[in-house]
Amino acid sequence: MALIKSISGIRGTIGGKAGEGLTPLDMVKFTSAYATLIRRISTVKSNRIVVGRDARMSGEMVRRVVCGTLMGMGFDVIDIGLASTPTTELAVTMAEACGGIILTASHNPKQWNALKLLNEHGEFLNAEEGQEVLRIVEAESFDYADVEHIGSYTEDLSYNEKHIERVLALDLVDVEAIRKADFHVAIDCVNSVGGVILPQLLERLGVKHVEKLYCEPTGNFQHNPEPLEKNLGDIMSLMKKGGNDVAFVVDPDVDRLAMICEDGTMYGEEYTLVSVADYVLKHTPGNTVSNLSSTRALRDVTCGYGMHYFASAVGEVNVVAKMKEVNAVIGGEGNGGVIYPAAHYGRDALVGIALFLSHLAHEGKKVSELRATYPMYYMAKNRIDLTPETDVDAILEKVKEAYHNEEVNDIDGVKIDFANGWVHLRKSNTEPIIRIYSEAGTVEEANGLAKKVAGLVEGRL
Repeated sequence: MALIKSISGIRGTIGGKAGEGLTPLDMVKFTSAYATLIRRISTVKSNRIVVGRDARMSGEMVRRVVCGTLMGMGFDVIDIGLASTPTTELAVTMAEACGGIILTASHNPKQWNALKLLNEHGEFLNAEEGQEVLRIVEAESFDYADVEHIGSYTEDLSYNEKHIERVLALDLVDVEAIRKADFHVAIDCVNSVGGVILPQLLERLGVKHVEKLYCEPTGNFQHNPEPLEKNLGDIMSLMKKGGNDVAFVVDPDVDRLAMICEDGTMYGEEYTLVSVADYVLKHTPGNTVSNLSSTRALRDVTCGYGMHYFASAVGEVNVVAKMKEVNAVIGGEGNGGVIYPAAHYGRDALVGIALFLSHLAHEGKKVSELRATYPMYYMAKNRIDLTPETDVDAILEKVKEAYHNEEVNDIDGVKIDFANGWVHLRKSNTEPIIRIYSEAGTVEEANGLAKKVAGLVEGRL
């Protein structure tokens, strides 16, 4: 059993003892604490909170516990049913609600579930707000409504359609160009909510030929749900047979988008954002943002348009904050997360698909040919194991000093930009390790950069 409480919500494996797994008691406490915070900070006059869920096998049980608890706290629940994370985010503002809870463990295996917490803007709580939720949970400082003030419950299953309408209304989504291109598309929705909404989106975009893989929303994931190459053998094999122009793969809550070329090779999740940004910048000059551990290719493409790229600390809430600060026209994360402010401030695979297909239709290239137009970088991920007593901050400070002649960014760990690549060191929040992400022109060079900096760290231990 596992239970992880953090400023971004609570996640864990279903079952076990309270406090050791994600049990109904833990859900009640966390939901109650969240409701207590929302009542204190929300400026929206409504008493509504939106609840959406992915298709996990535990989802129905978790939904009933969370919705009942919110009603017990005196809130009116709008249950939007099986819905993606971006759909739920949009539903909060569309319903003029004061918050929302997404029941999803994102890319975690099927035995996991989680509560992700949204503010009145349909965005994730910031660090200070998340910390306050944890404090309230620990103190059990919540009061439930009396019998005359129990909240109501309403089911509204219209938000998938409203989400699609929002995507279709975007100026840069060219439905006519997509229809004329007559794309043949394959999708892998890993037995979750993507299987509900992506076929509807593609039909509305004018895509007549869609080959579906694992689109039944059973929650019984047929492969590891994280959309990485090592987990996508089935859809890659399907693409190698020919007949399709592109494959789209999403995680269980549909906020990450991976793509596969017509020849069955991975497009590269880091390049989902790069490609969409290229299309957006071609039509909308402006700044871009990604986190420190994302590919340098976004910076290269942005500079190619004479615009400015900015890096944020890791984490969607940090990317969004930076995007607002610099008024970015596009941003996101290298894990396939596209954030397009014209739609909303949240990672959204539907937006990514619609913009990418518009881009592809305008370019008139094969997907592999389009991919070849972008700077070629390779990323490596390593780690250094430490003892619990190690002063990680002091070690990172010494690394920063050692490379003071290079371009150094210390807003989140230490990132060193070299002429031929970069290395980013971050301490883990959950275990005594330093994560080392690096990128260069080849995998060997990326690992070489990581090894060089790791050697310096290990020499300080």
